[in-house]
Amino acid sequence: MTALRGSPRDPATTPGPLMGAVVTALGTMGAVVALGWLLGRRGVLGERAAPVLARVVFAVATPALLLTTVAHADLHLLLSRTAVVTWASTVVVALVAALVLRFGLRRSAADVTVGTLASSYVNAGNIGLPLAVYLLADPVAVVPTLLFQLLVLAPVAFTVLDARTGPLRPGPVVRRTLSNPIIVGTLVGLLLAALPWNLPEVVYEPFRLVGAAAAPLALLTFGMALAVPRTVDTTAPRADLALAVVLRAVVHPVLAWGLGTALGLPAYALLAVVAMAALPTAQNVLVYAMQYRHGEALARDAGLVTTVLCVPVLLVVAAALG
Repeated sequence: MTALRGSPRDPATTPGPLMGAVVTALGTMGAVVALGWLLGRRGVLGERAAPVLARVVFAVATPALLLTTVAHADLHLLLSRTAVVTWASTVVVALVAALVLRFGLRRSAADVTVGTLASSYVNAGNIGLPLAVYLLADPVAVVPTLLFQLLVLAPVAFTVLDARTGPLRPGPVVRRTLSNPIIVGTLVGLLLAALPWNLPEVVYEPFRLVGAAAAPLALLTFGMALAVPRTVDTTAPRADLALAVVLRAVVHPVLAWGLGTALGLPAYALLAVVAMAALPTAQNVLVYAMQYRHGEALARDAGLVTTVLCVPVLLVVAAALG
């Protein structure tokens, strides 16, 4: 893959194509989510369909997608200024969320973990990738965000959530971590990316085929979760939801802009970094919450609200930096 390319005068960096990418991506996602809602509302697939689909996404489709994605990533991007801004801003947002949830709102470790993911884990695949293509004519712009989420945020979150089923000792933690299919898929992809030679593309085709189901199945699961009638037990705590939305839609983009400006990123790279930071909460956070049966309401509502807010936020980003 090539490095970031483009310039402030490139057509791909103007607000028109950028917002076209946003509308197209969100419209496509909305149609699939609506289908999931309809299936859930009518009970077409049965009462246990959403948890089963979430399990398929978690254990099969997402690991296959991550293996092929990471295996073809340019690992040199891990040393770029763009990566530094992406990772540093995400770490700050995650730490703020964790500290406020733990010490301000007195949430449990599991609640803190899901809330932190809802605040910092973005939809880099379904929305970030189309934006990267239209933003700089290069999908590699989304790679730093993807790698940080897969190599840092997800493993730490899974370790905390898995610890609820056993003591937090090094041996069991390592075994539980290495038995997590998403982490395994990411690590295998990372190993393949580091090899001095490339495997034949035919080797990756079965993984691509299975991985292609990850996004639509996750969106269907999200829609089916929205169809569940609301009760007190299935409503996200307002303070937790407000924290996730503010961090996701306001704090993270502003922080990325400040850090990128301080490090002297060129205009097109700064636009890409801020746009990636402005992405909504990933629907995979709901998949993870359903897998561990904790925090589903917050993951669902944060994904919905931040996705709705994504359009006006990205309009501001495009107008200010495009």
